[in-house]
Amino acid sequence: MERLSALLAEIRACHLCEAQLPLGPNPVLQAAGSARLLIVGQAPGTRVHASGIPWNDPSGNRLRNWLSIDRETFYDVSRIAIIPMGFCYPGRGKGGDLPPRPECAATWHQRLLAQLPNVQLTLLVGQYAQRHYLPHWYGSISENVYHFRDALPAGYFPLPHPSPRNTLWLRRRPWFEEAVVPELRQHIHKILRM
Repeated sequence: MERLSALLAEIRACHLCEAQLPLGPNPVLQAAGSARLLIVGQAPGTRVHASGIPWNDPSGNRLRNWLSIDRETFYDVSRIAIIPMGFCYPGRGKGGDLPPRPECAATWHQRLLAQLPNVQLTLLVGQYAQRHYLPHWYGSISENVYHFRDALPAGYFPLPHPSPRNTLWLRRRPWFEEAVVPELRQHIHKILRM
């Protein structure tokens, strides 16, 4: 059986798609075999690339607010694993950051998940994680998030991306903050035993 520490070292040394990365490789993730919550997001932005700390930006602030947990808890690797669909900053496109590089999930995710036997819930943040992991796809982020209970038996909780770019999405869907976030917090606090 593969050791998680060796696998993480291998991932952090990865140069698989170096030629396609405008800022070079800098895989950003955190994981421990004891983690009970897994967050699967998109890919690091420039701030996260620079700091090497996952969700260390305004999107992370909003996500922590949704979860109702502080930074210390969020970065407690013994409780929370953070594995994006793409581990490195993919570059910028016309409407924002480019999609995560597909090599990461294809090369590393299965091996990583095999090392996380205690995960009780996986947050699928944004369309890339949801398209990859959800056993069903309703055709839009809104539908996936609205029907989040359908994903719970499989151990998933779909969420929109907490980017400031999605403020309009949130404003147009008050049901998210009114109904989804409170239930999300209940699940998180139970899993993390807060």
